Amino acid sequence: MSNSRLSRRAFALGALASAGGVAACGNGVGSRGSAMIDARVNATLEEMYRQFPNTRQLAERSSGMLVMPLVTEAGLGLGGAYGRGAFRIDNVTVDYYSVTKATGGLQIGAQQYAHVLFFMTQDAVSNFRRAPGWAAGANVEYVISDKGESVNADTTTALSPVLAVVFGRAGLRLGATLEGSKYSRIIP
Repeated sequence: MSNSRLSRRAFALGALASAGGVAACGNGVGSRGSAMIDARVNATLEEMYRQFPNTRQLAERSSGMLVMPLVTEAGLGLGGAYGRGAFRIDNVTVDYYSVTKATGGLQIGAQQYAHVLFFMTQDAVSNFRRAPGWAAGANVEYVISDKGESVNADTTTALSPVLAVVFGRAGLRLGATLEGSKYSRIIP
């Protein structure tokens, strides 16, 4: 009888330890991950508005924004990128996302950059939020030129459902492309 109690007790303790381990593995229970992401998102938006003032106009007209404050991209032959950010509607965080990207070809080095996707229509917001994993493609229009000039929210950019601003820690990221980036909802 004592073996049976010991087995049940060991099983119960093991189950509790496993549950505690799972809770500590980033599912958001007791985590400060969302507060850290939101703080980085706020700082990124302030930096973008300061460097590229015309983006404030885009933010006001957008139906939603995905802000990725820090994406790290590295490669030695094969490469990849990863970052975490928040999706905001009316300047309120409604979801958290990660971005991943795999690249191939001749590449050596690493860089860090931020980017903001402006969803200009409610359909674009709905399609993004319903997708289990949304991939950026050729349908994303960039609103900052390679010369660092910010494009006004005129009819050219207003007709695109998704607009992007990509900038590095030291300013504009030249030749930036988000093509092939995949965005997935996360629980920080």
